[in-house]
Amino acid sequence: MNEQSPSPWYAAGLAFECQQCGRCCAGPEEGYVWVTPDDIAAIAAHLGIPPQQVMDSYLRTVRGRYSLRERPGNRDCLFLVSEGGKGGRCAIYPVRPMQCHTWPFWAYNLASPDAWSQAGRRCGGINRGPLQDREQIEARRDATKV
Repeated sequence: MNEQSPSPWYAAGLAFECQQCGRCCAGPEEGYVWVTPDDIAAIAAHLGIPPQQVMDSYLRTVRGRYSLRERPGNRDCLFLVSEGGKGGRCAIYPVRPMQCHTWPFWAYNLASPDAWSQAGRRCGGINRGPLQDREQIEARRDATKV
């Protein structure tokens, strides 16, 4: 017997378009943006510096893994560049870590319509822009586990 799982609440798709406001990269909450060796190499190439300099200047070690550092005063990501009071932009956007690339399609944001709505209170790109279909959503969700 081939039993299919029920369709998720977002089976009809979800709209998202990054507004490049920087709110997902800004404090006040402390968090972890996990980076892989491939991410480190890509960031280093993008910045034109050695990978070790990326590790020394921009990363911290947490439980044996690397995470992007945050500014001590406001807990913004070190790569968030202020845009004259209009939020900010990511200085490494083309090579941002996979965790950043898959926002907002993280498992806990997709857990329920309420969780998606809660994420939308912080992110103006949620429920705006092009509709992402179920396959796109789940591919991004599965690309990283946050």
